[in-house]
Amino acid sequence: MELHEVVRRRRMVRRFTDEPVDPAVVDRALDHATRAPSAGFTQGWGFLVLDTPADVRRYWEACVDPAGLASPGRWLAGMMTAPVLVVPCSSRAAYLDRYAEPDKGWTDRDPDRWAMPYWHLDTAMASLLVLLTAVDEGLGACFFGIPRERYDAVRAAFAIPDDHEPVGVVALGHPDPTASAATAAGSPSRRRRRPPDEVVHRGSWPR
Repeated sequence: MELHEVVRRRRMVRRFTDEPVDPAVVDRALDHATRAPSAGFTQGWGFLVLDTPADVRRYWEACVDPAGLASPGRWLAGMMTAPVLVVPCSSRAAYLDRYAEPDKGWTDRDPDRWAMPYWHLDTAMASLLVLLTAVDEGLGACFFGIPRERYDAVRAAFAIPDDHEPVGVVALGHPDPTASAATAAGSPSRRRRRPPDEVVHRGSWPR
């Protein structure tokens, strides 16, 4: 598939069939993720892959309270059909260590030197490559966040180390063609896409 077609077809899929995902496709998506740019070529990311029914179930048990699991709303019921979950994690420590090396020279490892948290930004770009690979492979995908109040429970359930922070979750699977229009479309069905002439500012931001 041509890149422009992959980009235009990319959307968040919120309900999946029970067809399994080829592990080779997941591996390709993760290989592509490692091709994302990273400050100082730090590559300070890690990817937790949950690709068995038991592990996927464990994620939802950690992420959702028992009452929610017993009676999930439309969004959650759809997302729980995903056969594969990938949890991209960023490591601030890896970046602080990298920029204390001789070719960078920030020996104090002070996070305040960073105007932006590139550990999160780089991992987000890696996540986007997983989303785009899914489209190219004929799969559906959705990036979603972990609720703040369940963050520690998810970390504990999968022994995510203290120096890695989950930035979200990518659900992967085959899109369910019977999903309702509302489930499939999400917010884009209620909000228009802003065209380039509204968001692109050439030379200067207009006053």
